[in-house]
Parts: sequence; C-alpha cells; structure tokens
Amino acid sequence: MTELSPAFGPDGLVPVVVQDADDGRVLMVAYADAEALTATLASGVLHFHSRSRGRLWRKGETSGNVLHLVRLDLDCDGDALLATVHPAGPTCHLGTRSCFDREAEAPQGVAADTAPDTQGFAWLESLWATIDDRRRTRPAGSYTTSLLDGGVDVAGRKVTEEATEVLMAAKNDAAAEAAGLERRVTSEALSGEAADLLYHALVLLAERGVAPRSVLEILRARHAR
Repeated sequence: MTELSPAFGPDGLVPVVVQDADDGRVLMVAYADAEALTATLASGVLHFHSRSRGRLWRKGETSGNVLHLVRLDLDCDGDALLATVHPAGPTCHLGTRSCFDREAEAPQGVAADTAPDTQGFAWLESLWATIDDRRRTRPAGSYTTSLLDGGVDVAGRKVTEEATEVLMAAKNDAAAEAAGLERRVTSEALSGEAADLLYHALVLLAERGVAPRSVLEILRARHAR
C-alpha cells in the first residue's frame, strides 16, 4: 500500500473515518498517530491511538471484531484519513454494526448485532466504472467492447438470452427444493445466471448512454409510494 504522510495535529493525532467497503456505511470515527498508522499498514487491520488509555489500540483486540483494511486515503487537506474496511463483526462496542446505529434501527424482534447483512451493492460502482471505461476506450479483445460495438441489437439480445436462462435456473432450483434435494448446485447456477443478466443489462445501458443512476432514481421513487 502506498505510504501516507498525513498532517498530524498538535497532539500527534489524525482523525480516521472508517467506512464499510461493501456499501459505504460509516462504521466509526477514531484517531491514529504515527505508531498506529505504521501498525495498520504493516498488519492489514486497523490500529488506533486510544486517547482514554494513552496507548496503541488494535480495534477488536478483545472482541475479535477486527477491521480488515481494504484501502486508506487522505483527504484533500491531508489532515484526515478514510479507511475502507471489511469488518469481522459489529464495529460498535454496544454490539451494533456501526457506532452511528441505534438499537431501535434493527428490525423488530431482531437484535441490532444480528440484523440481516447488507448485500454489498456498492461494489456495482466498480463494475459500472469498468463498463463505462470500455465504452469510452474500446480496448481490443474485450468482451464488453464487442457487445458495445455490436450496438443495441447485440447487447439487447444478450439481455433477452440471460433473462431466459435466469428463469430456467430458477425453475431448476424450485424443482430441486420441491424434491427435497440439496440445492447448492442449483442455487449457485441461479446466482451465476442472475450475475450475467445484471452485467449485460448494465452494458445495454452503457450502449444507450443511460446512467444506472436514473434507474435507481425510479426505484427509489416507486419505493416511496
């Protein structure tokens, strides 16, 4: 990981905002000094400086809920850090996923630390960025480029094909469930076909110059009704 040189404050500390890599949720804010930053980069798990204890603190050292570092970025002024992480469990000492969660935010009847996991949709930003880059640069040998070069007919045909394959995979999975069979293979096949459908739908949007943001805005508006 690239060496960082933050502007530490007069107390030798720099604030660190911790964000979940899967969906962008802010999990906590803490402080790091040079020792903590060195330990974080060396170990791949977040370390902070505990102001209350006056010492180096590895997040999760007692609970086991460590924060696995994905990347570390400086802000524009160099006086704050953004740590993108994969959390190993609830981040807050109160047992909630985030220090900004309230227990009442968990679904009724479900403890805050056992609320359903998020789905990681934030990663789709990376997929879209790659597809959009292929749209602009058209690198030779890229499958995405071949779809885009084929125009709406080629990209659209793949969406239709993949939608049919999603349906067939779903029916196979339903048949396995009805027969009391183990569904690992059929459910994985359904996930794979759904992934293909989602990818090709995004390529079709890119070919038409339609940003996925507009799709999400429509979903958001419908959800509010």
